[in-house]
Amino acid sequence: MTETKWSVDQEGIRAFSTANNEPEWLLNARLDAFNKAEELPLPKPDKTKIDKWNFTEFGAHNVQSAPFESLAALPEAAQAVVGEENPAQTIYVQRNGTPSILNISSELKEAGVIFTDFATAAKEHGDLLQKYFMTQVVKADEHKLTALHAALVNGGVFLYVPKNVEIKEPVQAVFIHDDKNAALFNHVIVVAEANSSVTYVENYISTVATERSVANIVTEVIAGNNARVSYGAVDTLAENVTTYVNRRGITAPNARIDWSLGVMNDGNTVSENVTNLIGDGSYADTKMVVVGRGNQSMNFTTKVVHFGKHTEGYILKHGVMKDEAKSIFNGIGKIEHGASKSNAEQESRVLMLSEKARGDANPILLIDEDDVTAGHAASVGRVDPLQLYYLMSRGITKQEAERLVIHGFLAPVVNNLPIENVKQQLTGVIERKVRQ
Repeated sequence: MTETKWSVDQEGIRAFSTANNEPEWLLNARLDAFNKAEELPLPKPDKTKIDKWNFTEFGAHNVQSAPFESLAALPEAAQAVVGEENPAQTIYVQRNGTPSILNISSELKEAGVIFTDFATAAKEHGDLLQKYFMTQVVKADEHKLTALHAALVNGGVFLYVPKNVEIKEPVQAVFIHDDKNAALFNHVIVVAEANSSVTYVENYISTVATERSVANIVTEVIAGNNARVSYGAVDTLAENVTTYVNRRGITAPNARIDWSLGVMNDGNTVSENVTNLIGDGSYADTKMVVVGRGNQSMNFTTKVVHFGKHTEGYILKHGVMKDEAKSIFNGIGKIEHGASKSNAEQESRVLMLSEKARGDANPILLIDEDDVTAGHAASVGRVDPLQLYYLMSRGITKQEAERLVIHGFLAPVVNNLPIENVKQQLTGVIERKVRQ
């Protein structure tokens, strides 16, 4: 058995909680989760061994960074996703673990919308946070990484949309990692009450190289009756950041969650994206694009579980692997007994650009009900040399030809993303990654 090395202990957790004036229930939850983290096993993503990955050693858990004075002061990489400064824009900016900028319109405040950083939510909306924090969607005792997350949360946001409130403009969060010692334990909660709707977009941006760091990210989305949540994310964390990301949602009757995910990290990444369709008539659509390069290893498990009748779940994932990058795409559609008239569809495709790149796509359908429809498609392959030859015969360089092939391969996903902001960001990130 491998001995786990911890970069923080119980006293460090107590000190962090005290410094942030957290309620007693949160401190107790942290300590309980930390005790469990020492005993619980790591998750076991299919076909990827992560027992030698670094999830526990990092420079610092509590980094106090100077806040940015304005959106105009953000680093260039963040400027590209924020755009021109607009005081009416609903946006939160976090620098490492430090809240930096928060803009929310008076109209949303008057409608009862809560949008704030995790620490402020714990102090000012403690009862509401306690109701949702790792109680319904993700549980602390699932495995070592969820327990470690619950113990060490040091950032994130809380977004609460009351009944019958429709937020027309996207709500944005930008998480900037620019301290090589900082570890990122971000927790995001999005609650959309009955008949509400919201589009939430987040970016994880590393602007500094690091020798050894950790990102442990958990998202919980709760969609009430007839609620609509569009959740977009573009992750661009640095090469030596080991990332565990778990984005999960649950739906009430006739609710809908759309996931638009671009995972462009340069370090080893294990990703879980699960939607549990609890209520009858609920709907989930997950679209994901991935570009891997260097010698990174990545595992992506995307799962939609149908509990309610007449539920629909769709998964569409495309990935491109360069150099010696390796990726596993696990797609799971599960229809539970009693979820009649449900539909589970998925498609996963991986394109390899070099002899040493590796990709694997594993579609899985688990059906415990007769009166349903389900289907899957998967493919793994290399660039067609005839495509490259045709392009190069027209005077295009090999690098430019590969670039065109990559954009063409990812276009069916990128072009169909429901969030325009995410679509534009992903196009720019893909362009940078394929040119390097």
